[in-house]
Amino acid sequence: MCNCLGETQGKIKQRDMMTEKESATDKIIADAKATPSPAKSMGDPGITPLSPSHIQQNDTDSNAHTGPSFIVVVAIDFGTTSSGYAYAFTKEPECIHTMRRWEGGDPGVSNQKTPTTILLTPDRKFHSFGYAARDFYHDLDPTESKHWLYLEKFKMKLHTTANLSIDTELHAANGKRVKAIDIFAYALAFFKEQALKELSDQAGAEFDNADIRWVITVPAIWKMPAKQFMREAAYKAGLVPRDNPEQLIIALEPEAASIYCRKLRLHQMIDIGTKTNQNGFSPTENVGAGMIQAKEHVRSKRQSRTFLVENVIGELWSELEEGDRYVVVDCGGGTVDLTVHQIRLPEGHLKELYKASGGPYGSIGIDYEFEKLLCKIFGPDFIDQFKIKRPAAWVDLMIAFESRKRAAAPDRTNPLNINLPFSFIDYYKKFRGHSVEHALRKSNVDFVKWSSQGMLRMNPDAMNALFKPTIDHIIQHLTDLFEKPEVSDIKFLFLVGGFAESPLLQQAVQHMLQGRSRIIIPHDVGLTILKGAVLFGLDPSVIKVRRSPLTYGVGVLNRYVEGKHPPDKMLVKDGTRWCTDVFDTFITCDQSVALGETVKRSYTPAKPSQQVIVIHIYCSEKEGVGFISEPGVRKCGTLRLDVTGTESTVVRREIQTLMQFGDTEIRAMAVDVATSRTVKASIDFLSQ
Repeated sequence: MCNCLGETQGKIKQRDMMTEKESATDKIIADAKATPSPAKSMGDPGITPLSPSHIQQNDTDSNAHTGPSFIVVVAIDFGTTSSGYAYAFTKEPECIHTMRRWEGGDPGVSNQKTPTTILLTPDRKFHSFGYAARDFYHDLDPTESKHWLYLEKFKMKLHTTANLSIDTELHAANGKRVKAIDIFAYALAFFKEQALKELSDQAGAEFDNADIRWVITVPAIWKMPAKQFMREAAYKAGLVPRDNPEQLIIALEPEAASIYCRKLRLHQMIDIGTKTNQNGFSPTENVGAGMIQAKEHVRSKRQSRTFLVENVIGELWSELEEGDRYVVVDCGGGTVDLTVHQIRLPEGHLKELYKASGGPYGSIGIDYEFEKLLCKIFGPDFIDQFKIKRPAAWVDLMIAFESRKRAAAPDRTNPLNINLPFSFIDYYKKFRGHSVEHALRKSNVDFVKWSSQGMLRMNPDAMNALFKPTIDHIIQHLTDLFEKPEVSDIKFLFLVGGFAESPLLQQAVQHMLQGRSRIIIPHDVGLTILKGAVLFGLDPSVIKVRRSPLTYGVGVLNRYVEGKHPPDKMLVKDGTRWCTDVFDTFITCDQSVALGETVKRSYTPAKPSQQVIVIHIYCSEKEGVGFISEPGVRKCGTLRLDVTGTESTVVRREIQTLMQFGDTEIRAMAVDVATSRTVKASIDFLSQ
């Protein structure tokens, strides 16, 4: 009955499509029998849309992900810079298994996840993913590598593209364009193959994909088109069939982290927000010391890829009381995501107190600052050409920078050396006619020196300056968040995600909070989301209340009221005056929505022969919206009701539609009232 964000369908015949103004009278009929409209109650015989009708289901019915039972839950943390998978068997939910150790890796960097890099052959066929893709690309001859398609850090495209669609394209390192949906599908298919192989090896027989519930993580600040895009990629990858959408759950990254953090034991975390010594770490010491201790803990446990999760609330929560609040700050490669949760005891259910917020303030911002520095020294024209002509060498340079970036710390005094690839030095001499050393002297960038060993020597202040714009964005966002009335009396701030390992970021957050709440960093901070996503897949109803990120509604006609409605919105039809473009609100921005809570509307086909009813959905970041023509209101999706096969003798057919807003995706269900037959209902956010 439920079709999650269903598939994009073909164009409907023009005769079946109706304009907003011409069709709203016939198409949108108030469910006056169930809930009398305001106009009806005033004796007005006109047609008006039904006021929002919320139906709150019981907790037992509210889990939108019920369906066939699964043997195992596999979560894929699809990150901007690194990705991985983890799984748990439904009969052993306390045991979370992480993926096998990846081949390859960089010195000083944990390889419990693999880089989000993908390599396609010159004829655009999938070749490899992760370390394998990066290493193969690195070893290609420069004359060959320019024909291969290498992509990295491509996930951010789904967040930054204004009109995301199935046809959105990505640029490979060699400048060639490729469809984004193909790249995401290749990546998900790779993880499917890896996970199935591991599960089959464990079972001693081929594991059936139908026995797996898949979970894919996405940033909480992603809009609906990006979430639907990821679902479409999963369908294309064969992760789940379109006719069984419930087999795939989209998890929000900070929510997943929150679910895992509530089960933390004291030995599984570092507390940098207290004045007292905790876990052998005093906050008066170097702020990075706690992470060093955590990394040692990880290394000692590296042989085991199984995490035991408490069945009960973790020790940390023994300090929490009913109603206590905490913030999760998910600092990833591309985005920083913030969510505010309130604990509900004794089960440990969670309630979202403020809509998810954040922005593109992930650690790749530091990479962009480094690129800007290189442009300042060597010229943007050279850097642009070098990236195209020597793409593999550019990748090598950024890998060298990545490892030194991780060594940046507040108290560091010695310089950081970054190896310049030989082809960089050689190509620059050919391009400019003078040496790299000459360019450094001429640039007047005092804090970067040249080493005769072929390295850029950056003093610590120079490296820290590359972090500053990104960290300033995060701190400003946190400062604004803590000024909200809903974000008061915060007991804990959980810092998670790969970027949370940065001592510079830890120090900045600590300074901003000034002891207002304790800062907790879980061990294996980069795997927190992955482990939480598995727990979410095992029990999707753990988040009981969410906040709507936007105001959603449709455009309708209302009876024109003199003095209330603008004259330019008046439309006269068959002698009756109507007000056009009225925004009929489904749900408002930052409105609290319980899991399983639905909004009910009734529609009728304009003609008895009509097979599809098409209703445009509009959204806005404002709470109060009067008309779809107001600034900031945009068309964001389409609700399609396929009434094929539900023909009846009733003169005016009523299609009752229920839309569910309390989950990570907006869902639609519909039924023909006269026949009680299910109507195919889908919401499409990708075909604008």
